Amino acid sequence: MHLHAPRDLPKPPPQVVREDGSLASGRYAGCIERIDWRHLAAAQERSALWRRLHHKRWQYVGISHETFFIGMAIVDVGWTCTAFAYFFDRQARRLLVDWSQDGLPGLQCQVSDAPVQGAKAFFKGWGARLELQQSTENGLALQVRVPGLQLEAEIDLSSAAPLLLAVGPIAHGGGLAHATQKSSALALRGQLHVKGQTYALDGATACLDASNGLLSRHTDWRWASAHRADVGFNLQSGYFGAQENALWLDGQLIALDAAQFEFDVMQPLQPWRVWTVDGLLDLQFRPEGARQQDRNLGIAASHYVQPIGFFSGWVRPSAEAPARRVEHLLGVTEDHRSTW
Repeated sequence: MHLHAPRDLPKPPPQVVREDGSLASGRYAGCIERIDWRHLAAAQERSALWRRLHHKRWQYVGISHETFFIGMAIVDVGWTCTAFAYFFDRQARRLLVDWSQDGLPGLQCQVSDAPVQGAKAFFKGWGARLELQQSTENGLALQVRVPGLQLEAEIDLSSAAPLLLAVGPIAHGGGLAHATQKSSALALRGQLHVKGQTYALDGATACLDASNGLLSRHTDWRWASAHRADVGFNLQSGYFGAQENALWLDGQLIALDAAQFEFDVMQPLQPWRVWTVDGLLDLQFRPEGARQQDRNLGIAASHYVQPIGFFSGWVRPSAEAPARRVEHLLGVTEDHRSTW
């Protein structure tokens, strides 16, 4: 059954779990105060240890600029935590900084259940500190201090297009539920230093991905995200189905149907095609470079590649509307498989 794309998405529910213990599944325009799974009926049937080990939370921020792209994340896996930060130079087409580190949840890392309003996430490691937290009523303070990269920025939510809230069941693999908040392009200001060089944040925009779920031990997804003031989108295929697929067009949030990803798994720096089955989006992606990591720790493993590049093609707000050209929209794709 296809997920239809209503012109106006409803406001978020007060909780991701209804009073009867069922999921408040759906796509919504706006922010939810907390993502709390304690009263989910299906979760209460699992042990406390299962809930602890399968509860995954993360905060991801992508920063787009004409000459660079920055990606950073703080991830609480339940039994461990990790963080990464990278700086991609678009002119040199290479990563100038590619940092990651693991830590102990609660001690070195925390990701709160508040995704945006009241958000608090931090990672404190050897020679590193990353932090994202609400600083004002309509602002988030972002700090990244890792070897080679220092960033102090304020992300402005005051004039943001509606954020997407997606809530729903896990599509396959034994997980229970997931919820995510995604933003389109957000204004920011601040200071950025990379290996002794100072970069201006003028003209840069940020996008947020705050996610929280009771996930399967084996989780995989393909993801694409790109944003600027007039157009942006978020697409995912994998463990969460089509539930977080959305298009932002001139500030309007539009739900999209299932996404298809066509790419060479063995050569992810070759062109990609991403499109949705409802006929509202069809884009070509040309990678300029990538961050990638393969890890196998025995009890956990992951394959991760996140190409950085630009999208071109067309989008439309409805099946009846004329196609609108998209050119050189900076963003990322991702192929990710985890045993966690």
